[in-house]
Amino acid sequence: MESDKTLLGACTRPSWALAFILFTLLIFLSFHLPARPVWLLAGPLPGPGPDPPSCSDFFRAVPPRKVVMSIEDFGGVGDGITSNTESFRRAIRYMHRFRNLGGAQLNVPNGTWLTGSFNLTSNFTLFLHRGAVILASQDPKEWPIIEPLPSYGRGRERFGGRHISLIHGNGISNVVITGENGTVDGQGKMWWELWWNRTLEHTRGHLLEIMNSDNVLISNLTFQNSPFWTIHPVYCRNVVVKGMTILAPLNAPNTDGIDPDSSSNVCIEDNYIESGDDLVAIKSGWDQYGITVAHPSTNIIVRRISGTTPTCSGVGIGSEMSGGISNITIENLHVWDSAAGVRIKSDKGRGGYIANVSISDIRMERVKIPIRFSRGSNDHPDDGWDPKAVPRFKNIIISNVVSVNSTKAPVLEGVEGSSFEGLCFKNITLHGVALSAKWRCEFVSGFATRVFPVPCLELRNNSYSSWCSPS
Repeated sequence: MESDKTLLGACTRPSWALAFILFTLLIFLSFHLPARPVWLLAGPLPGPGPDPPSCSDFFRAVPPRKVVMSIEDFGGVGDGITSNTESFRRAIRYMHRFRNLGGAQLNVPNGTWLTGSFNLTSNFTLFLHRGAVILASQDPKEWPIIEPLPSYGRGRERFGGRHISLIHGNGISNVVITGENGTVDGQGKMWWELWWNRTLEHTRGHLLEIMNSDNVLISNLTFQNSPFWTIHPVYCRNVVVKGMTILAPLNAPNTDGIDPDSSSNVCIEDNYIESGDDLVAIKSGWDQYGITVAHPSTNIIVRRISGTTPTCSGVGIGSEMSGGISNITIENLHVWDSAAGVRIKSDKGRGGYIANVSISDIRMERVKIPIRFSRGSNDHPDDGWDPKAVPRFKNIIISNVVSVNSTKAPVLEGVEGSSFEGLCFKNITLHGVALSAKWRCEFVSGFATRVFPVPCLELRNNSYSSWCSPS
């Protein structure tokens, strides 16, 4: 019997020792592993399977263009020194003739093609071959002044008109901007310095702006160093932005990645963005001008976006949302080293509404405030804004969020007098936030379940509990 006890003890002691070693190892790893590998928290890596969901069918496929020519056919010189502004403009004027005759494609071969602004035409493809760089002119006169957008009433930064975008299209359809990962470089530093030095006379131009247009595909290119917002579809429908790399220095002011504005049926997926502002920002007009135009942003899908922005958010809604924003799906977002993960921005004077928004499957590392609603920018186009115009919020669901090395609990600052119906938070875990950290909530109402850290009292409204049930 004694020998049996001895044998039992010999087996038991190593088991306890092994358990202690494993426990110590887990504690060590929890503190010392880098924060980046969120996949450790998200389950096993997916194996081969069906293609991921896509919204790219928002773009209706177009047949091959009847006419295909090179910018060199119009006198273009890709030496990075010679101006090609007239070559691009001459090429587009020529290809405009074929808009109803089978369409046209302009190829940009390997080389660096310096140019000022040029306008696109319908039934047209701009194709950048591998090694092709469209390099923006640094002469402001090659970025002409155009009228402000009706839903903004003035330039976004300065009164009056605004600089046109480098690549511009208004009232066009069936347009493709693509290539073999060619590059469009806005050389934005000159414009950023004008902003920093407060010597900017007119609002900076975008790298690409498409207005009043239908059926546009932007894919497989690198856009970098935009003077202002990088890609800006406004008053458009059926727009797909897919497989893009968008880069700007992380201190470059207002260099948003992709900003759909008063547009519908927009698909933004599989893009990598580094920016000095929001990676993606959904907008719909500014104060009384946006309210009057009343052109909402609706049916927008944002998925599989990854990137970083130290000053702003992975995906923002607003703050220019006066025409209304609805039916928004944001999913599979990966953000790191950023000020916020998802952010809804509004204010007094905006009016409008944000409704039917689903935000899910978000991964974050070292994001200061993972979830934020903000107000109080005191940012209005002129003295005509109405302080009684407050936004309305309805059916906003944020779920399946994991953040590691967060520093603050969510901040939800609503607008006094605004209404909330159906604000739901579920399955949210923020690692690294102190146990004593508290959500900061004001002028909001909703329900939260399976959330850490413990949510604020404003999110314990049981009237929403059945609608916001865990899944």
